[in-house]
Amino acid sequence: MKLSIIIPVFNESKTLEEIIKRVEGVNIDKEIIAVDDGSTDGSLGILNRLMNEGRVKLIQHDKNSGKGAAIKSGLKAALGDIIIIQDADLETDPQDYYELVKPIISGETRAVFGYRTAKKPNSIFWWGGKLVSFFTWLLYGGSVKDVNNGYKVMTQDLWQSLNLQSDRFQICEEITAKLLMRKEKIIQVPTKYFPRTKKEGKKLGFKDGVISILTLLRFRFVD
Repeated sequence: MKLSIIIPVFNESKTLEEIIKRVEGVNIDKEIIAVDDGSTDGSLGILNRLMNEGRVKLIQHDKNSGKGAAIKSGLKAALGDIIIIQDADLETDPQDYYELVKPIISGETRAVFGYRTAKKPNSIFWWGGKLVSFFTWLLYGGSVKDVNNGYKVMTQDLWQSLNLQSDRFQICEEITAKLLMRKEKIIQVPTKYFPRTKKEGKKLGFKDGVISILTLLRFRFVD
């Protein structure tokens, strides 16, 4: 099976080349699709060079539209049998791909979520994620340990069937809600986690957590 890796990119010039290198180091048949979401820090220049070197497929947004919009653009270009989302910030480790794809290749499921593990999860974002997971259980049932983990791995046909609407970070809540409402089997796999701070470039904050919970409510009771 071929793996499509979609990497949403917004102002990640400090980590971009390193994450591409780490993804390339995974010994699986793959394509790398980088979606530049209106970066202003030089990320696009790096991606253009990597594209010219034949290392990535590049999709460019003229303006910043959000992680969800980048994922949706990447899905239109993905040719792999299995599609995985990879953040560009080095908080997660592409070496986890081997375990993430196993349940799909073996036919156990069509959907795998990673869940972050760390000995000292000292970030408010960690506890915010736990709160979002609690509300997910409350509204939809099913014990999803880490709704906002970037590692969501699914078959091509399942991804394409979701008809995703969200343009920003809350696409994670939309994906989770739709899978749970369909009673789709989700296998969860522990993944390594290296949290960064706001100073180091973390983009999520308290407001995003509130929007995440509102998104869960929306897909449960409105859409």
